[in-house]
Amino acid sequence: MQTVFDTRQALRAGKVSSAELTDAFLARIQALNPRLNAYLTVTAEEALSMARAADDRIARGDDTPLLGVPIAIKDLFSTRGVRTTGGSKILATYVPSWDATVIAKLRALGAVILGKLNCDEFGMGSSTENSGFGPAHNPWDETRVPGGSSGGSSAAVAAELCCAALGTDTGGSIRQPAALCGVTGLKNSYGRVSRYGLLAFASSLDTVGAITHDARDAAILLAAMEGHDPQDSTTVAVAPIRVPDGAHLRDVTVGVPAEYYAGGMQPAVEKAVRAAIQTLAAMGATVREISLPNTHLGLPVYYLIAPAEVSANMARFDGVKYGLRVPGSDLIDTTMRTRGQGFGAEVKRRIMLGTYALSAGYYDAYYIRAQKVRTLIKRDFERAFEQVDIIAAPVAPSTAFKIGAKVDDPLQMYLEDVFTLPVSLAGIPAISVPCGFDQDRLPIGLQLIGQAFDEQKVLDVAYAFQQTTDFHTQKPPLVLSHV
Repeated sequence: MQTVFDTRQALRAGKVSSAELTDAFLARIQALNPRLNAYLTVTAEEALSMARAADDRIARGDDTPLLGVPIAIKDLFSTRGVRTTGGSKILATYVPSWDATVIAKLRALGAVILGKLNCDEFGMGSSTENSGFGPAHNPWDETRVPGGSSGGSSAAVAAELCCAALGTDTGGSIRQPAALCGVTGLKNSYGRVSRYGLLAFASSLDTVGAITHDARDAAILLAAMEGHDPQDSTTVAVAPIRVPDGAHLRDVTVGVPAEYYAGGMQPAVEKAVRAAIQTLAAMGATVREISLPNTHLGLPVYYLIAPAEVSANMARFDGVKYGLRVPGSDLIDTTMRTRGQGFGAEVKRRIMLGTYALSAGYYDAYYIRAQKVRTLIKRDFERAFEQVDIIAAPVAPSTAFKIGAKVDDPLQMYLEDVFTLPVSLAGIPAISVPCGFDQDRLPIGLQLIGQAFDEQKVLDVAYAFQQTTDFHTQKPPLVLSHV
């Protein structure tokens, strides 16, 4: 397991060069990606050029936490000169001329970008099966999904095809795949990291985050990306994150919401999560049961608000400005043909749901009412955090399911995010950390939820848990067979 922290230490000490490390990762990608389909685009030449430049900077005494470290990017971020598809056929040949803010920051710090990672189309999905370029596969069992929409990111980190990966989380798209692939996934507070240059899904919910091997690496990536961006008016300036180093929880009160354990969960998942909470208690935390009474409304509220924003954001893909163009008899016919051939079934479904919710006669009945209930969900969390420091809950109701098992049942697929959606609606931070395995040795994740902009507490608790347990150090069979 090559963490960002350990890799940077090795580079500093001269034990390995960035060029050598990048070459090794590219060789692993060439060997394993045909089985996993985690990468959509591999930028081998550019990565080696960046690695050599990083080695020169290191030789001159330059030192940043990411200098020379090979990482990969979910294919939802605009990357200058590199194909950016959003997992959609409508952007299959799109090559932007500019970088997203977070990409520009990572480049400036000397990170080496290996390529772009597979994802559900425009981030809409929980399995990566909605990608226009085929599903990604889970390294723990290649017949199963890696989760979504950041499935390529979680699979790449779990299979050690990069040191860390960028992802996005709108309703659980970092946390759920991290749980299913046995890695660590941090969803940041809305507004902590710039969304400028991110292909928009739902603008009031989209957040940028990292999928890593442990919470310390997640903190390193967050420190590199966070901060106010003049290009994104929703960003705020906050106290910078520090790398966690604690191993006890004596001053921490952990809340356990009764509503997250109301049934319908795979027994192995509930057992592992409850055991993890007992571990937190053994480490000194005070555990208290709390209530989040509007939790059950998270799913219907999300699937009114998010599709409404999808219907607006997807309107820009019309066959005129960029991306796929399928000529028709006139502008309307061209737009219809382009969107009909370019968008997949899930994107079309959400556009129709959103357009309906925003249409005359239904706007007040559905969309406005959903926004009001969203406020109630947010207030539930605010009241809970008057009593506790952290909330502990499951990430997903089950472990990784078979590819194809739920793709034809949208409701069952939507239920995969039932434990992550309320956090997204509230705009608060949460992290998924490995906490056990089921009977088939498939990973299970623990979700640690914090107050708005209190990522530090979330990371501190997560790192302390990982100092006491070893679930995050376990390797999938695919990695063990290619050591």
